[in-house]
Amino acid sequence: MTTLYIDADACPVKAEAERVATRHKIAMKVVSNGGLRPSQNPLVEHVIVPDGPDVADMWIADRAGPGDVVITGDIPLAAKCVEAGARVLKHNGAALTAANIGNVLATRDLMADLRAADPFRQGGGKGFTKADRSRFLDALERELRAAKR
Repeated sequence: MTTLYIDADACPVKAEAERVATRHKIAMKVVSNGGLRPSQNPLVEHVIVPDGPDVADMWIADRAGPGDVVITGDIPLAAKCVEAGARVLKHNGAALTAANIGNVLATRDLMADLRAADPFRQGGGKGFTKADRSRFLDALERELRAAKR
């Protein structure tokens, strides 16, 4: 049975994911170390993990597997979930798969090195847009349909 896992601490699409999961009647686990308002939806379980580095990530990685869908912006977590056979989406709808996760990890590591080399570098990533939200909804719909097959 398919489960939708949300790495929730910095997830901008929790409400959208809940709507899609509810439409598909799929259990959703919202994993964080607290501070989120629980949903009244019976399909949504809020999992609160202890504080600590990557505790929520480890909780998800230990449980996600074939047939499951994981929503995360954390690339190392995504790599573990892809390796376990889960389908993984970033918040903007980009799919992370066995075919592209190696390149995504390498790019992440390169960017970390570049940031470390220039501590005065200003700026950062792009803002989250309506187009990102729309792409996410389309991608989640596709992934949940595929996962249920």
